[in-house]
Amino acid sequence: MAEVETKTTGQMAEKVASAAGEHHAVQETNDALDNERKMGVVEGLLFWRKAIAFSFFISLAVIMEGYDTSLMNNFFPYPAFKNKFGDETDPEGGMLVSSRWQTIILNGTQVGCILGLLINGYISEWFGYKRTMVASMLFMIAAIFIPFFSTGLEMFLAGGLIQGLPWGVFQTLAVSYAADLCPTHLRAYMTSWINLCWVIGGLLSTGILRGLLKLDGEWGYRIPFALQWIWPIPIIAATLLSPESPWWLVRHGRVEEAKAAIRKLTSPRAGVDFDLDAHVEMMVVTDKFEKQTQAGANYWHCFQGSDLRRTEISAMVCVTQAFCGVPFMGYGVQFMRDAGLPVEDAFNLSVVQNCVGFIGCIIAWWVMTYLGRRTLYVGGLAGMFVILLIIGFLGLAPESNKGASWSVGALIIFMLFLFQLSVGPICYTIFAEIPSTRLRIKTVVLARASYNSAVFITNTIMPKMVGKNDWAWGAKGGFFWAGIDFLFLTWTWFRLPESKGLSYAELDLLFEHKVATRQFSQEKADSLKPILNEVAIQQEKESGIHHVESRA
Repeated sequence: MAEVETKTTGQMAEKVASAAGEHHAVQETNDALDNERKMGVVEGLLFWRKAIAFSFFISLAVIMEGYDTSLMNNFFPYPAFKNKFGDETDPEGGMLVSSRWQTIILNGTQVGCILGLLINGYISEWFGYKRTMVASMLFMIAAIFIPFFSTGLEMFLAGGLIQGLPWGVFQTLAVSYAADLCPTHLRAYMTSWINLCWVIGGLLSTGILRGLLKLDGEWGYRIPFALQWIWPIPIIAATLLSPESPWWLVRHGRVEEAKAAIRKLTSPRAGVDFDLDAHVEMMVVTDKFEKQTQAGANYWHCFQGSDLRRTEISAMVCVTQAFCGVPFMGYGVQFMRDAGLPVEDAFNLSVVQNCVGFIGCIIAWWVMTYLGRRTLYVGGLAGMFVILLIIGFLGLAPESNKGASWSVGALIIFMLFLFQLSVGPICYTIFAEIPSTRLRIKTVVLARASYNSAVFITNTIMPKMVGKNDWAWGAKGGFFWAGIDFLFLTWTWFRLPESKGLSYAELDLLFEHKVATRQFSQEKADSLKPILNEVAIQQEKESGIHHVESRA
C-alpha cells in the first residue's frame, strides 16, 4: 500500500515538474528572443564586444584573400610582370599578357576557389571552424611559394589553382563565423565587414604595386607575393585564442561547451538583461525545430523543402553581385588611360578608386541601421542601372572625344561608390543570415560557388568586350550590363524578403510556413511563435526524460 502511495505521489510530482518545466522552457525561449530584439546597437556593441573582436581577427583572412586576388588582376598591366611574362607584343611598346592567358589564369583561380568552397562545406562541419581555419592558413603558407618562384604563366596558373583552395575556405568560413557569433542587431555590421575586408585587401595591393611601380626586374612582382607570408601568423594566433562557434557546438550536442563559448564572447554589464541559460535554450530549440523540418544537413538537402527557397535567395544575391555591372568597374582606369592618362597616374587612380569604395562601405554601416536589406539592394541595383545606361550612351561618342572617356571613368568610380554603399556589403549579410543554422555553412558555400561560377563568364567576356583587338565595345558595353542589371533587379523586387531584425528562429518559422516575400515582418513572425513554443515544450520533456534516465 505504501509502495502504491509512493508511486502515485511520484507520478503527481513528475506531472507538476513537467508542467512547470514546459512553462519554463517556453518562457526561456521567448525571453531570449525578446531580449535579443530589445538590445540596442550600442548596448550590443558593448555587451558583445569580445565576439566582435574575435570575428574581426578571423576576418583578416578575407583581407589576405582580397590582397591576393587583387594582385592577380593588377599584375597583367604591371610593367615588371608583363615584360617578364608577356606572350604578345604591345602595340605601344614592350610585351603584354594576352586576353587568352588572362582568362585562363583568372578562371583557373576560380576553379581552385570552388573546389576549396565545396571541401570546406564538409571539413568545417566535421572538425569545427577553428581547426579548419588553422589548417587552411598552414596550407596557404606553402602555396605562396608557387607564384613567388614562378618562371612562366603556366606556373602562375598552377599557383592560382592551389591558392584558390584556401581562398575558398576563407570566403565562407569568415562570414559564417561572424553570423554565428553576433546577435540579431549586430549581424549586418559584422557580416558586411567581410566586404570591407575585400576592399582593404584590394587597396593594400594597389598601393603596394604603385609603390613598386618603378622597380624593374623580378623583385617588382616578387615582393608583393612575399608580403603574403606576413598574414598567416597573426591570423593563426587569433584563431587559436578564439572560441569555437556556439552554434556549431549546439549542433554537435556540446551544450555546456556552447555556454562556455558564449561566456567568452560576452561582457556582462549593469542594466543589460541577458540570461545565458535562456540564450542557449533558444539556440537548442532553434536547432531542434530545424531538425524536425529538415531532412538532413548535406548539400542535397539545401534543395529540399523550404531550404530550396533559402538556397535560391542566397545564391541569387551572390550571382547578382557578379553580374550587376561589377566587371565594368574594374575597367574605369583603362578608360582613363584611353583618354590619355599616364600609367603612373592610372595606378594612382586605382588607389583612389579603392579609397572611394572603402568610404562607401563605412557609410553603408550607418545607412543599414535605418534601411532594410531589401531596400538597400533594390535601391543600389536601380541606381547602377541608370549609371550603366548613361555610360552606354557616352560610348556612342566618337573615339576622338576624350571628354566622353573621362566621363565614363568618373561614372564608373561613382558606380563603385554606390555599389559599396548597397549591393556590395549587404550581399554578405543576406546570404549569411538567410540559411538555416544547420545548413548555413553549406548554403554559404553554394552561394559563393554560384558567384565564382558567374565570374567564369565575366572573366571570359570582359577582356573581349573592352579589348582593342577583340570586340572593342568600349563604353557601349554599358548597355549590355544595364540589361543584365535590370533582369536581376526584377528578381530582387519579387523574390528578396526583408530579414532585418529577425532572429534565426523567426526566419525558420517564416520560411517553413512559406510566407510571401512582401509579408516578411516581425508581426508575422510573432503570429507563428506558438509553433516554436511547442518545440520548446517537447525539448523540455525530452531533456527531463534524458535526465531521469541518466539518474537511473
